[in-house]
Amino acid sequence: MSIHLTVMMVILGCAVVTIIPRIVPFLVVRNMTLPQPVLKWLSYVPVCILTALVVENFIIQTDHSLKINWPVIIVIIPTLLIAIRTKSLSITVVSGVVLMAVLRFIVS
Repeated sequence: MSIHLTVMMVILGCAVVTIIPRIVPFLVVRNMTLPQPVLKWLSYVPVCILTALVVENFIIQTDHSLKINWPVIIVIIPTLLIAIRTKSLSITVVSGVVLMAVLRFIVS
């Protein structure tokens, strides 16, 4: 199997474009002390991203209305309780994935 030069250049270009926005902010800010309001604002970013990802999965948009994806809600509730009890991101993610897999296995 051979890779054409253009395909390799596209792959490398995509990698560079993906890495730049992830690395450059850390390089710029690493020797700076950010003001307290900025740090407080940045502390909300992970919660906002997680909320957006979760809400996107349990609300289904049809032509004229919004519907709730009940299997996802059924999994979100125990996963949320596990997150509150353990306060561990890895345990929460693994338990959510396992619960969804079990529910899909039972339903299908």
